[in-house]
Amino acid sequence: MNDSALGSIFNYQRLSDRIATAGQPSEAELAAVAAAGFQAVINLGLVDAPYALADERSVAQALGLDYRHIPVLWERPVPSDLARFIETMEALAGQRVFVHCAANKRVSVFMALYRIRKLGWSRTEALAEVARIWEPEGVWQAFIEQALARPERGRE
Repeated sequence: MNDSALGSIFNYQRLSDRIATAGQPSEAELAAVAAAGFQAVINLGLVDAPYALADERSVAQALGLDYRHIPVLWERPVPSDLARFIETMEALAGQRVFVHCAANKRVSVFMALYRIRKLGWSRTEALAEVARIWEPEGVWQAFIEQALARPERGRE
């Protein structure tokens, strides 16, 4: 599946044949996501933010995409957001998934934590991928530390 047209999406990253991440796509860019063979979209951004599409869910569904929204507050990411994200990624296993937020910052952290907790990546390897986009600090660094110190739900 050809996803070369997706490179124009802000902070686009192809993580594997199955997963790509980015900042907020436009309607045309979302159409390119569908045309590239992605089957699902996970949005970690806020739908009422100035950067958001007016009705991303309807646009995605009209393009044949399974749309999942997990609103993560920039100022306050919480463990339940990460738990929902992991559950959603597992529910979409085997599908091509496009994950986005405003600038691929939330997503890069959530993907790193997913890779560490579920795919067995090392902390160093996963966080190096985050550094391709940004250097978390403050609340986001604390969130990472909290998520890595905390056992997975069901294993406590």
